[in-house]
Amino acid sequence: MKAGIVAVWLLFAAVCAPAAVAAAQPQSQSLTIAAASDLAYCMDDLNAEFRRQHPDADLKTTTGASGNFFAQIKAGAPFDVFLSADIAYPRELIKAGLADEASLLRYATGHLALWTAREGVDLSAGLPALASPTIRRIAIANPDTAPYGRAARAALQSAGMWNAVQDRLVFGENIAQTAQFVQSGNADVGLVSLSLLKAPKMAGIGHHVEVPEALHPPLEQAGVITHLGRDNPLASAYLRFLASPAARAVFDRYGFVTPRP
Repeated sequence: MKAGIVAVWLLFAAVCAPAAVAAAQPQSQSLTIAAASDLAYCMDDLNAEFRRQHPDADLKTTTGASGNFFAQIKAGAPFDVFLSADIAYPRELIKAGLADEASLLRYATGHLALWTAREGVDLSAGLPALASPTIRRIAIANPDTAPYGRAARAALQSAGMWNAVQDRLVFGENIAQTAQFVQSGNADVGLVSLSLLKAPKMAGIGHHVEVPEALHPPLEQAGVITHLGRDNPLASAYLRFLASPAARAVFDRYGFVTPRP
């Protein structure tokens, strides 16, 4: 009888031991992030810095047009954190009860730049340079879904160039695709985010001039925790990180400006 009891206990221990070991191991936590396309390169550096503090974090980042993410989150897309190039989208999610108002964080102000990858294209005059007949295709992001597209349209209107360039415009789904049009030669010039041009992999490609901020509404960028991410401790940790000096140093490298008070 005693031998039978011992055998049962040995079997129980063998079954439970792996589970106990697994429970003792640190479990990786997952965080899904929807990030504006102007953060396409910047996110690698931000996430690397975040992992220094949270080495077990499993960060799943998708970049795209802020307006598209807004629509997807409203439709139930499983993102924990939304980093938008326009603060209006997080605010609308908050109004709809789909994001946590207390988590809203203005993390940066973006910059618009006029860029070409072609030699011989003179951009020194800024937006009026687009009047040149040698510039046949001008890329901007879709103003309906991309904040940088709206800023580009506003800047062209303020400069008195909108009517003159409309028939030469090509539209990217987001600002990263807009930059690809220019880099590939499918557009002669483009109005893109300065942050993409500051990325190391873009160094030395073409030349650019910054578009004066006075020509368009400020590109106030903000992050928020969605209703699906409110119970994920990594979501709040990530938003706190974005307000830290370590994240600020990354934003500075990519040409983002600290938000105005």
